[in-house]
Amino acid sequence: MEYLYLNVHDEDRDDQTRCNVWILDGDLYHKGLLKFAMEASSLKDTLVMLVVDMSRPWTALDSLQKWASVVREHIDKLKIPPEEMKEMEQKLVRDFQEYIEPGEDFPASPQRRNTSLQEDKDDSVILPLGADTLTCNLGIPVVVVCTKCDAISVLEKEHDYRDEHFDFIQSHIRRFCLQYGAALIYTSVKENKNIDLVYKYIVQKLYGFPFNVPAVVVEKDAVFIPAGWDNDKKIGILHENFQTLKADDNFEDIITKPPVRKFVHEKEIVAEDDQVFLMKQQSQLAKQPPTAAGRPVDASPRVPGGSPRTPNRSVTSNVASVTPIPTGSKKIDPNMKAGATSEGVLANFFNSLLSKKNWFSWWPWWCWWQSRRRWNWRCWQQLTTISKKVRSEASFNRCSGRIGQNFTKA
Repeated sequence: MEYLYLNVHDEDRDDQTRCNVWILDGDLYHKGLLKFAMEASSLKDTLVMLVVDMSRPWTALDSLQKWASVVREHIDKLKIPPEEMKEMEQKLVRDFQEYIEPGEDFPASPQRRNTSLQEDKDDSVILPLGADTLTCNLGIPVVVVCTKCDAISVLEKEHDYRDEHFDFIQSHIRRFCLQYGAALIYTSVKENKNIDLVYKYIVQKLYGFPFNVPAVVVEKDAVFIPAGWDNDKKIGILHENFQTLKADDNFEDIITKPPVRKFVHEKEIVAEDDQVFLMKQQSQLAKQPPTAAGRPVDASPRVPGGSPRTPNRSVTSNVASVTPIPTGSKKIDPNMKAGATSEGVLANFFNSLLSKKNWFSWWPWWCWWQSRRRWNWRCWQQLTTISKKVRSEASFNRCSGRIGQNFTKA
């Protein structure tokens, strides 16, 4: 249970007081805490507020009936004298019957009822109540507050609620209010609707402050019906808008809890780091057997630059050369024919020429770049000379490639 208080200021008397507020949790397990909030000595100065969540309208009627029965049970346990309890019930009936709709005769400025008017009401004839009005008289005022009324638009979009559904819900809640003589207020903290109205109505009921706000039933999300204004005929106006529903339909059969939509959470695919992906691809390519179309591929290890590293090739050399076999390496089989040995050496030599990136490929571009930097004009002459050498070198590479292939085939 939570405790709060409201500051109440009386402008006529320039006096101020506090109104104690106890908020009970929505679980029935905590109903035993009502003994700290509702005592027999202060029951006649108590107001009960029942709160309904309009974002879940299918729980509205059941929640109201459940907590109203809890309050009824607690009041019966207080063992209030029958004469005092009857007096409280009669006062509640009189306030309900003597309700007057605010109009032009009642200005909005704060003023209190004079004594003569109160005496006239005491002598006036009390009209009988309706058959379903105040059948459950608690002897204390009751206010039903429907919160989160801004969720009405959400219910229309997501759950296909129509105006007749909201009229159906309102009609059942208003019938409940008639049974307990309660007021009905729709509120929304998000949209700041009727928040001040709740405070003014509580102060009017507990302290007798003037209250001149008329009933509002046109706006479906800002309904206000004070105690004493409603009756069965006014509720019947809502039934005229029913098209597929009936006024006698069971509330639980019409306003049902929507099925829970199970959201399937797809697995989030996390992309690998680029370097990790490339390393995996490199390892897979290394496992594949070397294949080529038209010529054999040298299976010797490769350097990061992409050119093959052969035992008979120097890495730092820009021109292909054949190096002698170092001391300590594997000896040549004396039984092997000399022709086969020379053919293998020549094949490796020409294969290295085919895949090697020689300096002729980048030398023209280097000269062009230096010429753009206003270097010596002789670079152009050098560029022309080197271009001729490149063409001759390219033809030489093609020719040597064919010779290398022939040696290999042989």
